[in-house]
Amino acid sequence: MVSHVLKSLTAKVKPMAQTELSQPEMLQRPDGQSIAYHHSAGEGPGVIFCSGFMSDMQGTKALALEKAMKTIGRSYTRFDYLGHGQSTGNFEDGCISRWTDDALAILDDCTAGPQVIVGSSMGGWIGLRMALLRPDRIAGFVGIAAAPDFTLRMRATMSESALADIERQGFWKEPTEYSDEPYTITKKLLDDGDRNLVMQSPIPFDGPVHLLQGMKDDSVPWKTALDIQEKLTSTDVVVTLVKEGDHRLSDADDINRLILAVESVCSRIQRQRLG
Repeated sequence: MVSHVLKSLTAKVKPMAQTELSQPEMLQRPDGQSIAYHHSAGEGPGVIFCSGFMSDMQGTKALALEKAMKTIGRSYTRFDYLGHGQSTGNFEDGCISRWTDDALAILDDCTAGPQVIVGSSMGGWIGLRMALLRPDRIAGFVGIAAAPDFTLRMRATMSESALADIERQGFWKEPTEYSDEPYTITKKLLDDGDRNLVMQSPIPFDGPVHLLQGMKDDSVPWKTALDIQEKLTSTDVVVTLVKEGDHRLSDADDINRLILAVESVCSRIQRQRLG
């Protein structure tokens, strides 16, 4: 049944219009901040979408995947990290540790049963951290241009003037093609990244994994996907390289690939638990 739903769904899936979006639920954090999220009940394993750096839960991939999972009847959760989207707090106060804690709070307090993490760019790093910290809850992983340990590459490619700004004032304003406003790269983000590295040793995760990666990605080198699959201890890892794909991987064909990859991982988990 699911395969028939997917066949028709992927041929016409489009992101929901802004007017269709309901107000998010708010999860209170111990420090007084609130994490905005949407949760749709359904069968398990559930799916949690972790967005990228300075992205939010209203992006094309997050919304299209929500529509697909609702059609299938699968549990789905999307959320905004501290300082992102509709959550409270300042972006500059965030870091990998804090944003991972936000994701874990959503996992612990807003979902039940095994979950598949779908991590886009930075969300891929956070998703892998979640798998290491909650091995009893994370059953599968789908990466979309997953960018674990990206702060190492960020620091290594900074100019001398950018590094000087980081040391002198604690931040640097990085121009980006993805936003009219520059990204604020903080010393806190870079230093905290060093405490959350996952690619320095084998990644002890044995669930099914599917990595989607564009070969024309100018933000994450496409060979990163191959490095991740090499580090994972799982023997059930699929890597899809999209020759003309960019970093966003959000056109119609990319969305179709994403939906099929997510449901394939969920189905493999279900077969394992039945068998």
